Amino acid sequence: MQQNLFHHANLLPFDGEAYLYENVFDAQECKFYLAQLMEEIDWKQEPIKIFGKAVMQPRLTAWCSNNNRSYSYSGITMQAQPFSKSLMLIKQKVDSLSEVPFSNALLNWYRDGNDSMGWHRDNEKELGENPIIASVSFGASRKFEFRNYTNKKLKQTLILPSGSVLIMKGKTQQYWEHQLPKSTQILLPRINITFRIMDV
Repeated sequence: MQQNLFHHANLLPFDGEAYLYENVFDAQECKFYLAQLMEEIDWKQEPIKIFGKAVMQPRLTAWCSNNNRSYSYSGITMQAQPFSKSLMLIKQKVDSLSEVPFSNALLNWYRDGNDSMGWHRDNEKELGENPIIASVSFGASRKFEFRNYTNKKLKQTLILPSGSVLIMKGKTQQYWEHQLPKSTQILLPRINITFRIMDV
């Protein structure tokens, strides 16, 4: 059944829109897709530049595209690989939910709670001024945080469970940054897919 965006509460108080949909994928689908993505995708651990110094990212990554666009951030350029069969099936379901035909996907494999993602905004110019991004989670539930870009004390915290889809749209990437913090309590892996639109 189609879940309309406007039937869910906006998680952000102002200057942006974020909607969380739980159980978009059932437990059996989550288990299947987690295993398939681990096998089908060509994963890499690459260095990024932080304050001019190269450090290894605390996660494995991959960039998939149906228009062969590369993706650059933090001093690295990721070359595109095609959507795998499983990733295409996931995309079709997310396209239907969000009513948007996504063309690209950044994948992150967090092997356990020691892997993380620091504060950032998905505001690369190739994504457009107000991009819509759909974030899909399989595996361990992880804490996810928003922080206002101007007032760093203003935060929103939520849990992204397996099978959920978080849709960020409007001015979110202009006014809010987000992170996935480390957690010593998390022992299981999580794969996250952020679907995006990048024109050729």
